[in-house]
Amino acid sequence: MRRASSTCTTGGWPTRYGQGPVATSLPANDVWAAVEANHRNNAALWREEDLARRRLAPDAEIAANKRAIDGYNQRRNDAIERIDEPLLARLFAVTILPGAKLNSETAGSIIDRLSIVSLKIRAMRAQTLRTDAEAAHVTACSDKLARLIEQRGDLCACLDQLLDESTRGEAFWKIYRQFKMYNDPPPESADLRRARRLVTRQFGRLLLQRRRELVEQLRVG
Repeated sequence: MRRASSTCTTGGWPTRYGQGPVATSLPANDVWAAVEANHRNNAALWREEDLARRRLAPDAEIAANKRAIDGYNQRRNDAIERIDEPLLARLFAVTILPGAKLNSETAGSIIDRLSIVSLKIRAMRAQTLRTDAEAAHVTACSDKLARLIEQRGDLCACLDQLLDESTRGEAFWKIYRQFKMYNDPPPESADLRRARRLVTRQFGRLLLQRRRELVEQLRVG
């Protein structure tokens, strides 16, 4: 397998972000397409979260941002699984050795973290290049940038180690699937519960009205 360290320094803002909708379907077993989809959705999430923090925007716009965040987050998690699936398929023939360690984080999850830290690096580097900011701000951002770059290198090393150990049967990981209750229809959503309560109240009022009518008819009769 190709080592993560060979691509860890190329991350940033997706070059085609903003030039069309993020793909919702991916070619089967295409790891690199899934990596790109994950990164593009993380970039879209970053933008929508910025927009959702606006204080002067109309409530309807913030609500739309929140719904967009849910969608991008679901596609981001779908892409993580699409990264893991072909990798595990390639490792299927490897015999897992006795005592092999179960990694709590999948390779796809590490790649997702690399995507996020790359976006942070881009944003923090932009702050270090500002000419209108105070020197203290630039210095603080430079320190943060150095730590983010260190984190990216550590994540690359962890990914390389996981892949290397997995090919030798010394480590393995599992896909547990990401169940998002706001996208996967639950047995009874908040909207359904609200509708049920509304119908119950309306039905109760109708029964009460009908009861009063019957009592009045009996009284008159």
